[in-house]
Order: sequence, then C-alpha cells, then structure tokens
Amino acid sequence: MPFVVTDSCIQCKYTDCVSVCPMDCFVEGPNFLAIDPDGCIDCSMCVPECPVGAIYNATDLPAAMAHFEDLNARLAKHPGWKPITQAKAPMPNHEKWKDVADKLPMLQLPGE
Repeated sequence: MPFVVTDSCIQCKYTDCVSVCPMDCFVEGPNFLAIDPDGCIDCSMCVPECPVGAIYNATDLPAAMAHFEDLNARLAKHPGWKPITQAKAPMPNHEKWKDVADKLPMLQLPGE
C-alpha cells in the first residue's frame, strides 16, 4: 500500500520527506504535499522525516483520515500540482499551524 500525506501537512508543507524519496513521488500544491500512489514503492523513508507526523501507510490510516488516500491520488493527477524532488523552506508561519488539527478546509488548489 502506498504512503499518504494527511492534513497535518496543510499550511506547513515541510519538505524533508521529499529529499529522501527514492522514487520522486511527491507532488506540491499551494499549501500541501501529496504522494502519487502510482510511484510510491512503500519504502517508508519519508515517514520519519516529517516533523508533524503527516505521513502514514495507507493500511495504517486512522478511520477519520481514510479519505486522504483518495485525496492524495486525485491531487497527484491534478494538472496544477507539480512534482517536487528537492527540499525547500516550509511555508511562512508554519510554526503557527504545526499543532492545529483538522486543517482540511484550508487546503488550497491552484488558482484558488
């Protein structure tokens, strides 16, 4: 099963995970990262790199986060979401959002 990025990433967008991914399967939107399930080889190297614990194996997703598996797959194919292969600075004010729960309503799509 592929790995999945969940709402802890929204408004933070730490990219430490990107630099260790051997398959370059992360995509980037305005305020969130997603994992392309077609490229993920289930290596789990990204999981310990996420400082907010946003990445789960799809089989270990809490029930309340199950919808993130489909969301990652859809966003990976979204024309406005682009591959990201190198780490960069997190979003401005990321510290403010680090421990906020239920950030899905804040997810931005390109052009919004």
